[in-house]
Amino acid sequence: MSSLPKGEPAAPIRLALIEGLSGPLGNGGEAVFRNLVWATERVNARGGVRLPGGARRLELVRFDSKGSVEESLSMLRAATDQGIPVVLQGNSSAVAGALIAALEKHNAREPTRRALFLNYAAVDPALTGAQCSFWHFRFDAHTDMRLAALVEVIAQDPALKTIYLINQDYSFGQHLREQARAMLARRRPDLRIVGDELHPLGRVKDFLPYATKIRASGAQAVLTGNWGNDLTLLIKAAKDIGLTARFHTFYGNALGVPGVLGEAGVDRVLAVAEWHPNVGTPDAERFYAAFRQRFPKPEHDYLHARMQLMVEMLVAAMERAGTTSPQAVATALEGLKLDGRPLGIAHEGVMRAADHQLQQPLYVSVMRRAGEAGVPHDNEGSGYGFRTLRYLDAAQAAQPSTCRMRRPD
Repeated sequence: MSSLPKGEPAAPIRLALIEGLSGPLGNGGEAVFRNLVWATERVNARGGVRLPGGARRLELVRFDSKGSVEESLSMLRAATDQGIPVVLQGNSSAVAGALIAALEKHNAREPTRRALFLNYAAVDPALTGAQCSFWHFRFDAHTDMRLAALVEVIAQDPALKTIYLINQDYSFGQHLREQARAMLARRRPDLRIVGDELHPLGRVKDFLPYATKIRASGAQAVLTGNWGNDLTLLIKAAKDIGLTARFHTFYGNALGVPGVLGEAGVDRVLAVAEWHPNVGTPDAERFYAAFRQRFPKPEHDYLHARMQLMVEMLVAAMERAGTTSPQAVATALEGLKLDGRPLGIAHEGVMRAADHQLQQPLYVSVMRRAGEAGVPHDNEGSGYGFRTLRYLDAAQAAQPSTCRMRRPD
């Protein structure tokens, strides 16, 4: 790679964030943006990506998809037309699936303008299973990994006899309900599923009818993959009618849920994630303190270690490959193992080459009052935080690969 003329800065490496940054689920998109801004800032603060032609900064470019598949595909075309080599998305498995299919065609058709797709939150297992792609890498634990962790906790609760399933009506929610039934049947065949509900994604304004049905069913627990306002409004409706069921969630530890529930959520809302602020290690304390310094507003308290690790693994792969060429970077990402602690990230993982699914630890935690043992930090200034119930290392969280990947020549 030739050097730039003396005194001329190298062009930044642009990353296209294609996400719903407005509309009913825009709060989730903006939370993602804050995480990725911080991740790129940390790389740039130490000099950027070290490449043979000189160090290059990262630049995050916003493309608002409004949560729509069609608009996401339009934003993908805009990003690839600009020659942006890396696309980031996660807040919808339906969108992620469409992006994978579109990138497969684009990268085959235009080899000089290829792009990689890094996925931080779309968790439908098919994305690294039946639809696995050389150009797609997932950094979140997929549905079956998260669900297995929750089911493990459910299986250890003999007092629990009845459970209600409620999920969003799209690929992720549909898969979750099917797998939940299968896993519960294997691990807790005595547990009765007393309700199973799918509702439109991002369009329900009043969850009171759903909460009323849950209460009428007599369910002791609810299992849901809902996220964004679909989770916050569901939890609020449950609180408003005095529903006492325990909520086993994928995302109940942020985006307004603890503040909405307050005391009613103590010991009743569980969440599963790759990390949370109260994991209790010195690395975690430093990591969280640095984020709070950068984003001091309580409502901006939505830190995901996997998003930080994703950016750092991308940087490591580019530096290993010595280029930003998507094919070379993808090859360098395969099998890449990164311990984020020396970089100030309280997380680690290895990218499984077989299906491009990050293998990482998981925590199941329960909502408690801040200040209690194991809960030094609250969520979003609510006075309530989460305490670890169960830790699963990467091997325990792993699920088998079903991918049959086609690699480019």
